[in-house]
Amino acid sequence: MSSLPRRVKSEAKALTPEDDELPSFLNSSSESEEEEEEWEPKSKIAKRPRLPKKNEAKTKKVAAPRPAVARKKVKKVAIKEELVSIFCNSQCLIWFLWQDVSLPIAPAEDNRMQLLQPKEDDVGTKAKTLNQKPEVPKKMESNSFQGKNIKSWESDEKPSTSVLVVGNQVKQEKSEEGFAFDEPPFKKIKSTTCPEGKPVKNLGGNKIKEEFEMNWDIVQALSEITNVEPWVCANLIRLFKEENTIPFIARYRKELINNLEADALREVQQALEELRTVAKKTHTMIQKLKKEGKLSGCLLTALLNCRTLEELDHVTAPYKTGSKGTKAQRAKQLGLEPAALSLLQNPMELNLFSYIRPNTKGLSTIQEVEAGVQHILADIFAKDKDTLDFIRKLCQQRYICIQSALAKVSSKSGNEKDIDKFQLYHEFSCSIKNIQHHQILAINRGENLKILTVKVNIPDGVKNEFCWWCVNERWRPKQFLKPEFMRILRNSVEDAYKRLIYPLLCREFRSKLTSDAEKESVMMFGRNLRQLLLTSPVRGRTLMGVDPGYRHGCKLAIISPTSQILHTDVVYLHSGQGFREAEKIKKLLLQYNCSTVVIGNGTACRETEAYFADLIMKKYFAPLDVVYCIVSEAGASIYSVSPEASKEMPDLDPNLRSAVSIARRVQDPLAELVKIEPKHIGVGMYQHDVSQTLLKATLDSVVEECVSFVGVDINICSEILLRHIAGLNANRAKNIIEWREKNGPFINREQLKEVKGLGPKSFQQCAGFIRFNQEYIKTFCRMTYPFLISDSSKKTELGSHTLLTKAGAQGKKKSKPTPCALQRPNPLDQTCIHPESYNIAMRFLSFIGGNANDIGKSDMQQKVNAVIQKEGLEGTAKRLNTTVHTLQLIIDGLTQPEGFDIRTDFDKPDFKRSIVCFEDLSVGAVLTGKVENATPFGVFVDIGVGKAGLIPVRNITEAKLSKVKKRRSLGLGPGERVEVKVLNVDIPRLRITLDLIRVL
Repeated sequence: MSSLPRRVKSEAKALTPEDDELPSFLNSSSESEEEEEEWEPKSKIAKRPRLPKKNEAKTKKVAAPRPAVARKKVKKVAIKEELVSIFCNSQCLIWFLWQDVSLPIAPAEDNRMQLLQPKEDDVGTKAKTLNQKPEVPKKMESNSFQGKNIKSWESDEKPSTSVLVVGNQVKQEKSEEGFAFDEPPFKKIKSTTCPEGKPVKNLGGNKIKEEFEMNWDIVQALSEITNVEPWVCANLIRLFKEENTIPFIARYRKELINNLEADALREVQQALEELRTVAKKTHTMIQKLKKEGKLSGCLLTALLNCRTLEELDHVTAPYKTGSKGTKAQRAKQLGLEPAALSLLQNPMELNLFSYIRPNTKGLSTIQEVEAGVQHILADIFAKDKDTLDFIRKLCQQRYICIQSALAKVSSKSGNEKDIDKFQLYHEFSCSIKNIQHHQILAINRGENLKILTVKVNIPDGVKNEFCWWCVNERWRPKQFLKPEFMRILRNSVEDAYKRLIYPLLCREFRSKLTSDAEKESVMMFGRNLRQLLLTSPVRGRTLMGVDPGYRHGCKLAIISPTSQILHTDVVYLHSGQGFREAEKIKKLLLQYNCSTVVIGNGTACRETEAYFADLIMKKYFAPLDVVYCIVSEAGASIYSVSPEASKEMPDLDPNLRSAVSIARRVQDPLAELVKIEPKHIGVGMYQHDVSQTLLKATLDSVVEECVSFVGVDINICSEILLRHIAGLNANRAKNIIEWREKNGPFINREQLKEVKGLGPKSFQQCAGFIRFNQEYIKTFCRMTYPFLISDSSKKTELGSHTLLTKAGAQGKKKSKPTPCALQRPNPLDQTCIHPESYNIAMRFLSFIGGNANDIGKSDMQQKVNAVIQKEGLEGTAKRLNTTVHTLQLIIDGLTQPEGFDIRTDFDKPDFKRSIVCFEDLSVGAVLTGKVENATPFGVFVDIGVGKAGLIPVRNITEAKLSKVKKRRSLGLGPGERVEVKVLNVDIPRLRITLDLIRVL
């Protein structure tokens, strides 16, 4: 029985030469373990000894090239062996059926993810699995016995992508063979492996071979930077290497990442890219120096020890092209390096007078010789790793502060208005451990404008202790030093600190503070953007969008509940024609039964708001009960002249397009805001002072995350929205729309594989985020393929596992399915369940006695609750041989009502009927407002007076946040409704200070 699997594996190794492409941590197994055994229960493995290495030569022969005649013979023999094996397996299956042997629920097929839970009595065998070589993805023959006959009694699941560390267990996931049979090797999803056991205790399993090797381990370095467990970092490195997207990882690989949120994943990804950038630049510099003949052993070690770009710049500064050379280099060119080394190693034999050359500049006097030796020693000290580690550790224990002051030049000739903006920082001092991120960004901006001067103050005690340690500990000579040599050594240490090490520390501190501040600013921008994109949509209303203006009038646009443009117009409310225009507005509102007005917050917003509020208070629009809201119009004018807007609304004036965009931002904020470049939405802090590359990457990732988690209906969504789904891009989204226009609506997720350019990896990443409206699909099927849904029996069949015929038929050659197989709708396609887990979902439905056609109904909720209360979540997951996270996702998908939207938990726009003036505010007044923007120093709240008030961060405590916000860990973000109390009103400066009472 074991000959068939072993022979197939040997042929797979020979025909798939991917061993050379696998990382080194995968090839670390010994030769005796290269021949993999057929899976058997652990109890059997413990009882029998491991088979000796006896088929290795046979495997190598198969892999070696042979003449054509020999290959034909081998092929004939293989076919005969295959027929014999199939016959034997068929006899065994008949015996099983005859004996009525009960089989476990756990899947046994090769192409399924298996979670191997280590048993207590198998502790001794765990060490053997640590270095076990993974299975290489195999091409299964179309006439193979596996996947056809056994499929009727074996339970199977869709495959995942890799074998990764999961705490104290191994999660084994294999290649998605159902996606790309008989395709070129680059279309296969390669499998990787990781040793069993929690790698926090055994870091040897976390070794990952990078393209550019350094003296530090990338997993450990990444863990130290991000404060994430090493085994999670190792899994993330492999997941990112396999081109998995953040939304996919965050939702469908939770067990591999310890349930990290998307923000944490982005932070790890950015830190990983920074480390790889350092490694790449380091090796580029090594090759350059090697080519120029300047690379020494000490320099190579120093380069490979660099972890940041600042360290790399410090080490490579003297060797950059165009540099005139350092003082140490000029001294070495004069031949003083042996003298400097001799002073440290063998000072008794050193005679500096022998280096004097009267006619040579730099060697003409003993003072010049001593200065040259001193410069060489200072360079040695400043580039020594232990020395730099000591001074950095010393600085961590002392009070280091950053100081800013008003620049003398700016005080004389600067713009007085700009100088007043930085009044807080004219005489500013703060510890580098306590300074806030917004303060760093403000200081940097003032310095760039030449208004402020900034310096890092390191106390003299640090210098004194450092010099003593260098002279008496680290660089203490091996022999007795003469007084003049001891003076040179001390001067060298002081020179190294003052001229080289102190500036390096200042650069490092400033760079670290700036980098952290920029990252926090970008992350804050991302959090605000997410909160804005996930604002709850206002469904089922006809809306009037108003783009306010003075001279050119207010642009109006009325849109239907389905976002169709019903009417556009221009009214002049602020030019003495207000009463006449009111009649026109009333007529439009009554004609289209519109009772909601959306006003942009741009020019003339306050006047327009007062105009509508006055009419509403007079009940001018009766019998309509009209309400209005203010919405940000940031980016609307940019979008109105963009190619996307011209394509979407070709016959509309650009000024009227902005009114349409303003109305749609309330109706479906996500679908409208994704059309605008994220940085133009304007919910960030110091966005023009941070790295634009980092900002764009983060904001694009946040948009992708929001669109993916909300999900899109593949048959009605726009191309712009579709391109932001994980795994898709502009080209693939365009191909999907073209396929839909040519072939009609998609019936199920499997049809996505027919779209040009959408390979197995893209399908894996995007499939779980694409939804199908089942009522629409069934209506289409009745009209187009009535034979599929002709009676109740076939309706029931839609919810059974026969829907998964195409997905479950493993090992078949990829070919275009018949229309009948294509057009079967799958009820699971309307859920967040990934196709790779459909088989688990169907087994769970069978386990609870449910039907796929009852998804989202109360009966399904009751059945799920009954089973979970009886078996428990972990017990049920173990029974189905899956993880708790996967089971929870399946339960959510089955119990969520049809059309479920995660945005319903977020806040809706704040609709009003009246207005409050700035002069009406008084200290102690309690008001309701909406958060406009969030920053590290506080939150700006729109309370309806035309000027946002500030809630300082010290007034936002955990007790005041709702339980929902605590669970989300989002704090306060744009769009949230809050109740506040006025603490201070500064009318001349138009500043309002608020206190948070509670989150509504």
